[in-house]
Amino acid sequence: MTDLPLLSNARSERVRSVAALGRRAARDKQGRFLVEGPQAVRELLGYAVHAAEALYVTDPAASRHTEIVSTALGAGVPVHGCTEQVLAAMADTDHPQGMVAVARRVDVPLQEALDAVGERGYAVVLTHVRDPGNAGTVLRGADAFGASAVLVSAASVDVFNPKVVRSTAGSVFHLPVAVGTPVPELLHACRDRGIRLLAADGSGATALPDADLGGPHAWVMGNEAWGLEPEVLELCDDVVAIPIRRAESLNLAMAATVCLHESARGR
Repeated sequence: MTDLPLLSNARSERVRSVAALGRRAARDKQGRFLVEGPQAVRELLGYAVHAAEALYVTDPAASRHTEIVSTALGAGVPVHGCTEQVLAAMADTDHPQGMVAVARRVDVPLQEALDAVGERGYAVVLTHVRDPGNAGTVLRGADAFGASAVLVSAASVDVFNPKVVRSTAGSVFHLPVAVGTPVPELLHACRDRGIRLLAADGSGATALPDADLGGPHAWVMGNEAWGLEPEVLELCDDVVAIPIRRAESLNLAMAATVCLHESARGR
């Protein structure tokens, strides 16, 4: 690491600029976000290296993860050595594992995400989802079960919130994610593309095993506290309930994962 430029002043302008990305206002202004920890950085470099702007790494972490440092340098991504104090000042988490990257936003326009669904794909729509852990886990589940895209409505949590990015475990770099469209406009755009809208709701008359998953479809998931609003349910083609034996309900991330697994099984 002696050949890498070393940052040692935790109060420097560069460090403050990186640390500011923990706040949404700074992310929106800069169009950048934090990627913390070796796993997420590895996925950034493997799937979205064009978005990587800089890598900050401590000497112990560089020694443990030489392949990550080599990949970044080989791709022309600036790599900066830093002290533990500097890294702690930059990171959102208390345990960034010696590595933080800065990346440009990787979301795509809504129409590009819908193109990815095509004639046989499936997606998940998050409406007014506010919890970072839930949003990140849904993204991870969508990636795991082969979803074509994730569509995140306006008034939902920022998918580039550091907590969301950590919860995705790198999946945010694997599939198209569209953000910021108001719910009615988002649902109408899906319908215009021939994508069936399946509301996941405990009030549904259709049980999940009986749902029509043959063509392009999107699972519509509601807010953690109040679920799906009546006007959203009216815009959906079907309301689907997950059969539950004993528990009162499933949380948002669990319900989305079960629905996406069913879509994958149907393929």
